[in-house]
Amino acid sequence: MMKEKRDHELQTLKEIAELLNTGTDVDSLLKNVLERLLHITELETGWIFLIDEDGNHELAAAVNLPRALARNNTARMCSGDCWCLNKYKNGHLCEATNIMGCKRIEKILAEKVEHTNGLTHHASVPLRAGNERFGILNVGTPEKTTFNDGELALLESVAFQIGTALKRIHLTRLEQEAALSAERNRLARDLHDSVNQLLFSLSLTARGGAEIAENTETKETFTYIQDLAQEALQEMRALIWQLKPHGLENGLISALTTYSEMIGIRLHTTVQGLICLSEQMEAALWRIGQEALANSKKHSGESDVYLVCEVDSESIFFQIRDEGTGFHYDQKALIPSLGLKSMKERAEQMHGSFQLKSSPGDGTDIIITLPLS
Repeated sequence: MMKEKRDHELQTLKEIAELLNTGTDVDSLLKNVLERLLHITELETGWIFLIDEDGNHELAAAVNLPRALARNNTARMCSGDCWCLNKYKNGHLCEATNIMGCKRIEKILAEKVEHTNGLTHHASVPLRAGNERFGILNVGTPEKTTFNDGELALLESVAFQIGTALKRIHLTRLEQEAALSAERNRLARDLHDSVNQLLFSLSLTARGGAEIAENTETKETFTYIQDLAQEALQEMRALIWQLKPHGLENGLISALTTYSEMIGIRLHTTVQGLICLSEQMEAALWRIGQEALANSKKHSGESDVYLVCEVDSESIFFQIRDEGTGFHYDQKALIPSLGLKSMKERAEQMHGSFQLKSSPGDGTDIIITLPLS
């Protein structure tokens, strides 16, 4: 009997490892693994919180939540705290643990409005890889109030596999970022050496043609071609700057100022503190600033943008604000555009925070805070 149980556990770990080794999309990967874990262990309910270094949690996957927890798009799970989250944040959740009751569930039962289908307790397991922590795996089933040592050991093994997979995906994304940066640099060089030079030659040729043309209509045609070539040249230079900021060697603020001039924005800067940023951090802030300036140019209806950069011994505060049309944005809702999501991801990759404030008629405010350590 013991051998059959051991073989079953090994098969469980093998199947989950195969899932984790092939997946790259975190959300779908965690959901698939959670479904497989519950099926094999004959548990009914499970959910995974991903938690950043500031203690902010995100419900990354959930399977068979009771209606009381699932309704309103899992609102109860996405806000507030609970005992397992508190133990994790305090550094006391270091291994698979029986949670004697659940704060969220007890609150629901106390209200006597909805039921939890018999779910009263759950086990909590930290997701980790080495010394790095990523979140919590919670599992439970109706009427089950405790988990034995064998069950907890199995859950801990699965949680470690999940943590290792999350670390692998993170490292893979960093490698992809590096490869993408190298490809951008190559493309920028190619555009500068070929298309940019051709457009410049076309502009000179059209200018020469306009000067020697005797016919008014011909002269106007050459002038029109020159104007088009100049416009295309300006667009090409802006594109090259987006791919590879040649002015970044003179500093982040200088690069953003030059880029804003290129796209027709008046950038008002306020800088406090001096520090030599790492290449990776400077590149991240450049991309964030570039995206914010481009968005202001396209959507704000204003030509003035305000940049504040403040540095102290621990962090860098980076704010870009315009006083344009703005848009309706709910802090609790998903970020509405790919560009804004990209800014948030870049900030989080630097272990920092991203904040967006906007409302119709009140402009848009983007605030980035990055730790210097």
